[in-house]
Amino acid sequence: MIQPLSIVWDFNPVFFSIGSLDIRYYGLMWALAILIGAKFFDNFCKREGLPSKVSESIFIYGTLATIIGARLGHCLFYDPMEYLSKPWTIITGFRDGGMASHGAAIGLLIGLWLFSRKNKLPYVWSLDRIMIAVGIGGAVVRLGNLFNSEIFGMATTLPWGFEFVRSAKWVNEFAPAAVHPTQIYEALCYLATFGLLCWLYYAKDMARRRPGILFGIGLIGIFLTRFFIEFIKTEQEAFERGWLLDMGQWLSIPFILLGIYMIYRGATQPEVVPVVPKSPAATAKKKRK
Repeated sequence: MIQPLSIVWDFNPVFFSIGSLDIRYYGLMWALAILIGAKFFDNFCKREGLPSKVSESIFIYGTLATIIGARLGHCLFYDPMEYLSKPWTIITGFRDGGMASHGAAIGLLIGLWLFSRKNKLPYVWSLDRIMIAVGIGGAVVRLGNLFNSEIFGMATTLPWGFEFVRSAKWVNEFAPAAVHPTQIYEALCYLATFGLLCWLYYAKDMARRRPGILFGIGLIGIFLTRFFIEFIKTEQEAFERGWLLDMGQWLSIPFILLGIYMIYRGATQPEVVPVVPKSPAATAKKKRK
């Protein structure tokens, strides 16, 4: 019998080691996602004539809120009894992995609220713009999952199926069958969402004309993607076996509903005529006159 084509994925997840400390590609992907987000936010602030201190503060509020939210989300959503019985492992076990995208989303929403209050900006202003960064950042983090050989899908005979030979889960439950590389599926969908949001922001100026719509589209693009791809994913925790919907899907539903509401809200409100700030060069020229 001819075996179906597949890709043998034997990627070393460790970038380099310092003594007993391993620096993994997954951690680097999180750092890269945060840096890309900060760069985009800096560009938004410059484009809209906001002072540099605004973009500087988002790095602090956004980074801390995202990382803390992602860690707490994993601990509370996927293994609450373990972490509640030994709460110190929330910090000490950080090196062992465990970051949840839904927790990151909740943390980021809180961080953006604090950021908006500090800088006296409308909350929806921050939400619309951060979704662009979240789109590309989510794709980068999913590549980190690929490098870790984790969060993959069910068995498949498709020619792009992966054999995650470094994963104990794959070896014990699926070998020698290939499985869906759901990390790549999600990354591609997030990139498509990112491209759409960039077009709406830069070409259509949608963030200033229809506040809330970019945020809503971003939520649906990310969490509806997550909802459907979960159907072909393996469960992350044993307690999810036998569930009609897994934990990731249940946690995605509120974000999808919020996205629908934000699109409706933005579309039904009167359109805002954006005020384009004058460039620094133009302002200086006017003063010289």
